[in-house]
Amino acid sequence: MTVSPHRDLGRLFKAYDVRGVVPDELDEDVARSIGAAFAEWSGVEAVAIGRDCRLSSPSLAAALSEGITSRGTDVIDIGLASTDLLYFASGSREVAGIMLTASHNPPDYNGMKFCLPGAKPVGQDTGLAEIRDLAERHGFVSRAAMRPLTVVADTANGMGGLVVPPVFERLPMTLVHLFPELDGTFPNHPADPIDPENQRDLKREVLARHADIGLAFDGDADRVFLVDEHAEGVSGSEVTALVATAMLERYPGAKIVYNLICSWTVPEVIREHGGVPIRARVGHSFIKQVMAETGAVFGGEHSGHYYFRDNYRADSGLIAAVVVLERLSRSNGPLSEMLAPFRRYHASGEINSTVADKEAALERLDAAFTEGRRDRTDGLTVEFDDWWFNVRPSNTEPLLRLNVEARTPELLAEKTAMVLDLIRDHDPAGAGAGPRREP
Repeated sequence: MTVSPHRDLGRLFKAYDVRGVVPDELDEDVARSIGAAFAEWSGVEAVAIGRDCRLSSPSLAAALSEGITSRGTDVIDIGLASTDLLYFASGSREVAGIMLTASHNPPDYNGMKFCLPGAKPVGQDTGLAEIRDLAERHGFVSRAAMRPLTVVADTANGMGGLVVPPVFERLPMTLVHLFPELDGTFPNHPADPIDPENQRDLKREVLARHADIGLAFDGDADRVFLVDEHAEGVSGSEVTALVATAMLERYPGAKIVYNLICSWTVPEVIREHGGVPIRARVGHSFIKQVMAETGAVFGGEHSGHYYFRDNYRADSGLIAAVVVLERLSRSNGPLSEMLAPFRRYHASGEINSTVADKEAALERLDAAFTEGRRDRTDGLTVEFDDWWFNVRPSNTEPLLRLNVEARTPELLAEKTAMVLDLIRDHDPAGAGAGPRREP
């Protein structure tokens, strides 16, 4: 899991190696970043790591290995070694190598020397500058970038109870953990945070603890929903826009995928920050496919799924949460203030209607809104200058799922009622709204 540490590595990278004071200039976070960058730059299958006897070498070697393996590259740990022994391993095994050493510098220093297979040296003009740039861009979260926030996390007796605590143990934050015990009966409330009713405990605790943010994870922890310091819900579109700014800071000009029920805000923010927005169908298989085809670095869905290229394009609520915490730490203000620029429009949320003939209803809507910009990528989307709607059929139930967004709350109420009337009044099933469901 990677986000930018916002640290200038220029002082560490010398003409032929990396060298600096531990931990002020070189620490485990920086070592992970450099390991990932070297593996990505070199494209090798394996890297041999040797280390000298400095007290900082074992922990830096472990972090360096984590960074290298995060890019799918194998590590050969040769342990304590002289630099010439590391070079011999590189030459005899035809693998790249990194030697953790600061040579003759004082004990509080450490550093790295790099070589390609065959002990071919890597210097400033033969790759070290590119490795530095990659390390700065792809660095891991640094605890130094975090401020001491109070975070309430409701893992709802699901798998978040397993993975959330180890992450927060490494962050300088106060974690208030609700329902951490793993219990498949989900005794406190359903592990489905898309339903606001299941966020009641989280919101109450955020207010009681004067917390900076609340995190609600679903049962398998691949989704996360946020509430701000006022216990007001944060939409998935707002989180997508916020995380997109972080990704574009790290990958300038990158492509970002969003699904077609995300707010207009999302593509606007992506473009404003120099990125390329790519619209996709709702659902993890479609998002992942588009990311693979386009090389997109990030994908977000309004339903709380967030996908990261560096996590094999898989969705992770925990990674998204840490990215948000890093942005919040840098903002020096409350979450609501940080999100204000992304709260541009008014949305209905997903409204489900029971419909006997879903295709007939879609055709009815298509015919009723011929003056709008229409497409059938996923159900029916119709856009106007000041509002839009999407209606998608459920794959498993006789339901149509409606999402509406408008520039004013009055227009939102008017247009939502208009579309719902067309969906329901002409259908023999004619039922009201069904339950909210994850797409």
